[in-house]
Amino acid sequence: MLAALAAPKGGGAGGNGPPRGRPKAARAFVSFPRPGATDMLYREAGQFKTTYAADTAMFPILQDRIGFVALLLVAFVAVPILASPYLFSAILIPFLILSLAAIGLNILTGYAGQLSLGAAAFMAVGAFASYNFVLRIPGIPLLLAFAGGGVMAAAVGLVFGLPSLRIRGFYLAVATLAAQFFILWALTKIGWFTNYNASGVITAQQIVILGRAFDTPQEKYLLVLAIVTAMAFAAKNMGRGNIGRQWMAIRDMDVAAEVIGIRPMRAKLLAFAVSSFYCGVAGALFAYAYLGTVEPEAYNLDLSFRILFMIIIGGVGTVLGSFLGSAFIVILPIALNMLVTWLDGTLHLNVASSAASNVELMVFGGLIIFFLIVEPHGLARIWQIAKEKLRLWPFPH
Repeated sequence: MLAALAAPKGGGAGGNGPPRGRPKAARAFVSFPRPGATDMLYREAGQFKTTYAADTAMFPILQDRIGFVALLLVAFVAVPILASPYLFSAILIPFLILSLAAIGLNILTGYAGQLSLGAAAFMAVGAFASYNFVLRIPGIPLLLAFAGGGVMAAAVGLVFGLPSLRIRGFYLAVATLAAQFFILWALTKIGWFTNYNASGVITAQQIVILGRAFDTPQEKYLLVLAIVTAMAFAAKNMGRGNIGRQWMAIRDMDVAAEVIGIRPMRAKLLAFAVSSFYCGVAGALFAYAYLGTVEPEAYNLDLSFRILFMIIIGGVGTVLGSFLGSAFIVILPIALNMLVTWLDGTLHLNVASSAASNVELMVFGGLIIFFLIVEPHGLARIWQIAKEKLRLWPFPH
């Protein structure tokens, strides 16, 4: 009887149970909440990563990927159907183009830490180079001309980036400010760039790609949106890759970066070249898809300051901040102007147009100061904090 009690129930000698092996309890794993559960609105719980590529993906959370795809569908499908020609021409196209220029400046200032005040000048180089490529090389594809304009802007950016090897901070800002004045002077005084046009204002060539003319505001919007989306993806990947880490190391402490093996000259000049390339392509789109003309005065110092304000308000060192800052600078003044006009007509305030514009500028400046006080790291940081709060909700910590 004692032997029977001592005999194992599983597949031992004389046992009638299942064969010996892994116990049933060892096959039971702790259950994790599935993605999309009702109590998990925005969390990584249940979203398993099995590869290094999945762990370092641009959007590691499923909800982010769904939201981004939905945003692209709205931008590429819903907006072209619902938006008016005025919305395309006055708001959406300049918003996208200036976002691209802000991404270029953010690469140089936000990632690499090199302060620049000449973004508009590099945009002008891209616009005039693209115009001359189309004018002097018969049959060149327009997209190739845009890329050539970006390459020429990158070459000019390399030349004016050489002082960054010896100076930094506000001294480098003054050097890039000199580039702003010199480039506009050269484009105005050297007649070859404007094809010896007496007025200096040139009508841009028609946008024709693969035999299709992009004439309507809707078609120009889709073209600009496709280019900006592709280049924004490229900038995001550069910031996450090896070269982006080199830029950030140079930004934080260039001496320490050199000690660990990063070559400051190569990294800084590459930042100037890539930044100028982005600004050059943005300048070509600004001339062809928005203005319809190629003129130096469109790329004045005021535009350089506007692009700088975009990355400061939106968030330095983030691609998202470039878009948020551009939206703030481009869309908010138009919205304030419409609001003041509506209040004037509704409440019969009889406010003069000059007074209304002054009120608009005062409110706009006050909002800029308010946002910088609330979050000095820009609107992108506010969005990041909101996502972090959502990932913890409803728990307080």
